[in-house]
Amino acid sequence: MSGRWIVGIGLGVLMTAIGLSAGEAQSRPPGAAGPQEAEVLTVAVDPENRQPMVILQGKRDRRQLAMVIGFFEAERIAIPLQGVTTPRPLTHDLFVTLFGRLKVSLRRVVITDLKESTYYALLHLDAGGTEMTLDSRPSDAIALALRAKVPILIEDRVFDKSVAPGSAPTPHF
Repeated sequence: MSGRWIVGIGLGVLMTAIGLSAGEAQSRPPGAAGPQEAEVLTVAVDPENRQPMVILQGKRDRRQLAMVIGFFEAERIAIPLQGVTTPRPLTHDLFVTLFGRLKVSLRRVVITDLKESTYYALLHLDAGGTEMTLDSRPSDAIALALRAKVPILIEDRVFDKSVAPGSAPTPHF
């Protein structure tokens, strides 16, 4: 089944259409395990249900997932994707600045699970040599990772449980 996504972010800067199909998701290579790094392909609005979503793709096996997010979250992810600089720091910018001033480094974010239509994520931080993790909404984790330029990882089980772009229904954040 083929889906049509229209990128339409709150800033209205990027207006592009892309087509994705459920058949594009590929199976995992033999012996591959654990989380894989992913890239954010786009933030899109599904024209059928008008819900914004972020579309991610694994770098190892090219599997994709579409995660429904809120309109504000979509904008917060789209801003660094588009290279937009805001005149005042937004919340995620403030957190990255705060981490730096407190000598805390965001090392990576991991989308860890999908349970009952809800995605889960962890922020992996280093505070003066002490590693810690914080629970996070995936949309916030992605927005922080893009600003801090750190890897976004997705556990294989999340790809296994998720609905590929172009299929319905799509689980939410």
